[in-house]
Amino acid sequence: MADTIRVLLVDDHQVVRRGLRTFLEVQGDIEVVGEAADGAEGVARAEELRPDVVLMDVKMPGTDGVEALRTLRGTGSPARVLVVTSFTERRTVVPALRAGAAGYVHKDIDPDALAAAIRSVHAGHVLLQEEVARALLAQEETAGGGPGRGTLTERERQVLALIADGRSNREIARRLVLSEKTVKTHVSNILMKLDLADRTQAALWAVRHGVAG
Repeated sequence: MADTIRVLLVDDHQVVRRGLRTFLEVQGDIEVVGEAADGAEGVARAEELRPDVVLMDVKMPGTDGVEALRTLRGTGSPARVLVVTSFTERRTVVPALRAGAAGYVHKDIDPDALAAAIRSVHAGHVLLQEEVARALLAQEETAGGGPGRGTLTERERQVLALIADGRSNREIARRLVLSEKTVKTHVSNILMKLDLADRTQAALWAVRHGVAG
């Protein structure tokens, strides 16, 4: 099926992989194409199987999830990586997001919510479970604020609010009746003006500063 999301499971616990596979295999639009027990094997399997989405643990023996994320990004892998882990501390979350994770959720996530998260990151969205976002926002508050939102134009604030809502550039373009090229330009300007590295940081900034709806 052309619309099937091909998923690779990377976790050092076999029972976790088995549980994930059992649940995901009953989803009509998700196919588990392979498994790996550590980051190095995960990278190799991703290159071999070309999955759409990789479910990646962070803490694994040998090559951990963050290192595997960096390697995947370096190889130009198109796979979207959703981190599924028991660790939600900022010192674990931030390196994973900086390494290229498209989403970050806790292992106790509701199964249906996990399936929805897979579909979301596959569609190009950035996804952070609420408790993860709260941890990052709390750290931002401690560190102090960034540039004021008055530096953004009204259109840029509209685009930023939709980024915070998890919308892709295509969806933002449709919502605001703009071309995708124009949306990309607005996103670039937002990141530059606010001195942010990526859409995830932009979404968090929007929540913290009341731009998100």
